[in-house]
Amino acid sequence: MINNTFDLLWRDISPFAVGFDRTFDSLAMLANSKQESSNYPPYNIRKVSEDKYTIELAVAGFEEEEIDIEASGENLVIKGSKDKDASEGLLHQGLASRNFVKRFVLSDDMVIKGAALSNGMLYIGIERIIPEEKKTRKIDFTSKSKLLS
Repeated sequence: MINNTFDLLWRDISPFAVGFDRTFDSLAMLANSKQESSNYPPYNIRKVSEDKYTIELAVAGFEEEEIDIEASGENLVIKGSKDKDASEGLLHQGLASRNFVKRFVLSDDMVIKGAALSNGMLYIGIERIIPEEKKTRKIDFTSKSKLLS
């Protein structure tokens, strides 16, 4: 069902879009992985300002060394891995401490600024940085022969 939705959407806008194949592939992959993923740990995505965002994950009980954050291209992957010995001796375990993997797809102009762990919350700072060549600019006319050479 989800792939059909993306296929229909892509078919409708593809005559007007150039170079978005990878973006739609990433979105389709995320939609498919949503069905396989859990809601743990809960998270927020907060818009801090026009170009700054924060992803906030509730990771109570995790230490910095138990969390791995990896950015590769447009993919952000956050993994939490608890030591199984940590639950040894507990008479009652009310805090979730299971392993997790959260995946996010970022646009090409998003840059990870850093991460912080405070009071059981993991904060990941993201900023949109638009290169000069992608900013709005006036296009001057030139000759056709220069364009085709």
